[in-house]
Amino acid sequence: IFRRYKKRREYLLLHYGSGHWDFAKGHLEGEETAQVAAKREIYEETGLRNLRFYPDYKENIKYWMWPYRHKQARSQVSAQTKPTKILKIVTFFLAESLSSAVRLSHEHSGYVWLPYKEALKMITYNSAKDLIKKAENTFTHGNVSGK
Repeated sequence: IFRRYKKRREYLLLHYGSGHWDFAKGHLEGEETAQVAAKREIYEETGLRNLRFYPDYKENIKYWMWPYRHKQARSQVSAQTKPTKILKIVTFFLAESLSSAVRLSHEHSGYVWLPYKEALKMITYNSAKDLIKKAENTFTHGNVSGK
């Protein structure tokens, strides 16, 4: 998610409870498409609704995670239980927010709008850094017609 502010693009980063900075993301519910889920998750996590999506930007990242996201939940699993990692595939879209009024969900402890270079430095994970590089490249070299 980005906004136009004082003739520049600023990207929205969310501060997660675990301490990392990343983009809004979530999961599919029912028969949702990835873009419908993205709109819902963005609203749930940030309160932003008035978005313009850029159809030329759609990126997937893959990573492995433990099924127990929180240390407390992991510690309650018995010694006989052998959890296996889960492959997560997350689809990201590029969208312009026509509003800057963020309302955070309980999942996040903060947020910031930053220009590209500052956002790139603040993002925690390399996969998310790659996403913002591709987004910025879309603006400098690609077709960026929003809808």
